[in-house]
Amino acid sequence: MWVFVFFDLPVVKKKQRRKATQFRKTLEKDGFTMLQYSVYIRHCASTESAAVHVKRVKSAVPEEGQVSIMMITDKQYGNIINIWGKKLEPLPPGPKQLELF
Repeated sequence: MWVFVFFDLPVVKKKQRRKATQFRKTLEKDGFTMLQYSVYIRHCASTESAAVHVKRVKSAVPEEGQVSIMMITDKQYGNIINIWGKKLEPLPPGPKQLELF
């Protein structure tokens, strides 16, 4: 199972920024990895394990903002198509290999 956490938290006031940062750090301490700025993911071995982590996320949600949690299977995760922008510059040449005889 994969657990996705999507969130949109207000960061206008200093207190809101602090709470948003605390939320992100809580996710990272619980083993989540940032996929995008407000999208974190975590792999869980079973549905029961995923439920434990969902419960932890729910308990850490700030009183303002929106948080969504989605669970998907490994097979569904494998069907994700990731596209990173095209590079406009050619890659730098690799290091030359040193040969010793």
